Amino acid sequence: MNPDATIIYPKSQYKKYIKDVVTGTLERTELIESSINLHLSKDINLQKTDKLLKIILFAAVFEFLFKHGTPKKVIISEYLLASEHFLEKIQIGYLNAILDKIALELRKDE
Repeated sequence: MNPDATIIYPKSQYKKYIKDVVTGTLERTELIESSINLHLSKDINLQKTDKLLKIILFAAVFEFLFKHGTPKKVIISEYLLASEHFLEKIQIGYLNAILDKIALELRKDE
């Protein structure tokens, strides 16, 4: 949330993957935002979206775009599971709908 902060990654068997997603999301924020605006312009206004919901959405879209080895259903499931720790139930339902819709656009081949 703070672009000047140093990110410290705790030891984990998934550290490399998590670091790749976080770094990739930060490096490709403009591309991710344009993809969201292109496919979801009628469904979401990023300027009015809760910051935490936006961060989760951007990371998920990064995975849809660049992590083709991970099935879209797995991406959606994992982000919804993680969001339970940070978001209200209504926001999780909204996130689910948004992720389903953009996954259909970005991963048409699955």
